[in-house]
Amino acid sequence: MSLITTILLQAAPAAAPAADSAAKGGGSGMLMNVLFIGLMIAVFYFFMIRPQKKKQTEQGKFIEDIKKGDKIATIGGIVGKVAEVRTKTFIIDIEGGGKLQILRSAISFENTKALNAETAEEKKD
Repeated sequence: MSLITTILLQAAPAAAPAADSAAKGGGSGMLMNVLFIGLMIAVFYFFMIRPQKKKQTEQGKFIEDIKKGDKIATIGGIVGKVAEVRTKTFIIDIEGGGKLQILRSAISFENTKALNAETAEEKKD
């Protein structure tokens, strides 16, 4: 029994200063946690959410600006010229004389931009 009592008596003084410091400065630790969480939210916003919203806005503007005669590429890799613009779809002419009806949401901003850049380079040469 004396071994258990000795261990408890040695542990009790070490725990007391920790309790005193928590009572005195407990608010600063909580404040640091709140600031850290706020900083993480700001980082997520500026590095993930904001660029994604900007990309969606560009995509939407790009699709609204498509007109007859523009060369486009779809998400699936189909390339063609816009023959007709409808409310929710486009009719495109593809190589070989075929026509396809595609949804506005199937237009790829990145693929179309790359296709038009490639076409511009070919015209320069």
